[in-house]
Amino acid sequence: MQSALYVSLSAQVTLEKRLETIANNLANMKTAGFRADAVKFETALSRAASQPVAFATPGENFISRKPGSVTHTGNSLDVAVAGNTWMGFAGPSGTVYTRDGRMQISSNGELQTVNGYPVLDAGGTPIIIDPDGGPLTIARGGTITQGTNQVGVLGLFEIPANAKLERSGNSGVIPDRAATAALDFVNTGFQQGYVEDSNVDPLSELTRLMTATRAFQGVSSLIDSSESSMQNAIRSLGEPPKA
Repeated sequence: MQSALYVSLSAQVTLEKRLETIANNLANMKTAGFRADAVKFETALSRAASQPVAFATPGENFISRKPGSVTHTGNSLDVAVAGNTWMGFAGPSGTVYTRDGRMQISSNGELQTVNGYPVLDAGGTPIIIDPDGGPLTIARGGTITQGTNQVGVLGLFEIPANAKLERSGNSGVIPDRAATAALDFVNTGFQQGYVEDSNVDPLSELTRLMTATRAFQGVSSLIDSSESSMQNAIRSLGEPPKA
């Protein structure tokens, strides 16, 4: 089989994955704290043909850590996370980290995410407050007070730069390396009354979508051309020799 067909098929697989990634990013462009997916592309050296041919692999998704913009809400239960740090909550299968700082208080006083998961302190313990104790004040370092009483401290966590992130829900991530409690609140911390938006750049994603779509169409044309040339070659080779 012609090597052009191998190359074209591998390119289609890569572009299909890229289109899926772009579509997911665009679908979550309004999701608070969402971190966009990107794709790492590689080139593999094929040994299938007699001549070396570069094939595009499907690539590996990774979650971008680029911060999103911050929107003022005025809600005392909203916090935006500053710096390369994360909040933690108790997910179904363990601790999940997020930049979505929208919170609520359950009827029993548990501080929860908007999806009902317990928000954790730096030691990984759920935070319990008095539902009738009045409005909360959240300091940059995460200290929570009601009136003059300190009732808890929001956990702020640092995920190693070399950790691979697995998505949990829309805005949560689970790293493959242990996160640690943040100690420096000069460049990191919380901003009460604000929410971090998605870090998806819609204009860039739309541009990538159009580029990938055109590339996919071009690859499809190359496959059609390659198949046509193969059929012509088969017909020519199959014709009986002229007398």
